[in-house]
Amino acid sequence: MAEPTTPVLTEADEETLARMRYRKALARKKRKEREAAGEIKELNITAMMDMMTILLVFLLKSFASSSAAITASEDVRPPVSTTRATPKDTVAVTITPKNILVGEREVLRLQNGQLPADKLQGRLVLPLDAALKKEVEKLKYIAERNPSAPFSRELSVIADRKVPYDMLLTVLYTAGQNELENYRFVVLQKDGE
Repeated sequence: MAEPTTPVLTEADEETLARMRYRKALARKKRKEREAAGEIKELNITAMMDMMTILLVFLLKSFASSSAAITASEDVRPPVSTTRATPKDTVAVTITPKNILVGEREVLRLQNGQLPADKLQGRLVLPLDAALKKEVEKLKYIAERNPSAPFSRELSVIADRKVPYDMLLTVLYTAGQNELENYRFVVLQKDGE
């Protein structure tokens, strides 16, 4: 009876087997490298601190600037004063010889420097009333959700120095009907005093 023989590996077969193992190990290594390529190995804390410092300086600078800054234009020339009071962030109404604005939005165009009669109801300016109602609702909504920003009932009036007093009173009456009872007039600061 013939005895079972165990296959004898020749030198060529062993070399082929070693090559296959090497290729598998190489493929495994490449696969791990591809998987690790998408991962962040370490964070550069110095670059992150530089970025945070720049953001901090930017935010501090933006908070320090005045929110009631107005741009110089031909339409609005506020009166000059020696006041030292700083402007606050409030609802701003701008009265020019041509129109009335709430914030940056025009709400009423004047006719020959006068309030149009069809836009008035007594001393109440209807388009201004509607715009101020929206602003007051927005401020109340913010105050409701953020106790650090209470509704102050303040209004900043930016008016041209040639605006008639009667028109100014009419605008203030309309603001008063919308719970804006405290008025601040924005003026230019006189130089040298």
